[in-house]
Amino acid sequence: MRPTLRAAVLLLLPAALVACGGAKADPAAATTTTSAGATAPAGGLTDFELKHGIGPVKEEVQVGPVDAALAHQGHEFFEAKCSACHKPGERYVGPALGGVVERTSPTFVMNMVLNPEGMYTKHPEVRKLLAEYMTQMPNVGASKDDARAVMEYLRTLPAPK
Repeated sequence: MRPTLRAAVLLLLPAALVACGGAKADPAAATTTTSAGATAPAGGLTDFELKHGIGPVKEEVQVGPVDAALAHQGHEFFEAKCSACHKPGERYVGPALGGVVERTSPTFVMNMVLNPEGMYTKHPEVRKLLAEYMTQMPNVGASKDDARAVMEYLRTLPAPK
């Protein structure tokens, strides 16, 4: 095998394995019964986690009018830590983030910023994104305040057309 072909195979093989993932059932579709008699998704996620993500933000974040000062802080953090992979209105290394707060919840966005590893290993929707983009979002070391500011900035971005 030629060296360039071998290098390409070695680079693409791990991504293909992650994207394919075998013929596993969708963990969000099946349910199990807990000891209390309630049903939970087979993946072990609660209804809250399915809607709002897996991470340190355990209560739904309520938002009002956009806080311009907080959005400015979020824009600065986004430019420093996120813009290498995300663009507001176009697919890049990661998905376009314009309108993301309307497509998910503010809490989901914050948990994604704070706990990308937990999200892409356990959350069915984020696992689909991983299969589509074949790139794991790194942990950028954001604090809850940073994540809140980024989420506020993302609220200002229109959905891509």
